[in-house]
Amino acid sequence: MKKIEFSKEEKAEIVSRIRAYFDRELDPIGALPAEFLLDFFVEEIGAYVYNRGLRDAQAALLKRMEDMAEDIHLLEREEKILAP
Repeated sequence: MKKIEFSKEEKAEIVSRIRAYFDRELDPIGALPAEFLLDFFVEEIGAYVYNRGLRDAQAALLKRMEDMAEDIHLLEREEKILAP
């Protein structure tokens, strides 16, 4: 599996959110510890979150395909039986 990586901007936004969470719910945390925490979570649970997203996307796609198959079926016209 390809390593999960974020752009500088994405990482800065995530670190900012981690720090805000810690400020609200726990004790304040610096930028570097927040980056380490992000790296830990990505490495340890990133695959679980990524795989769940893939399963959710697959389920949504399958549902859309079923809906399309039903829509196509509704478009079918009655066929006349040809006499031999």
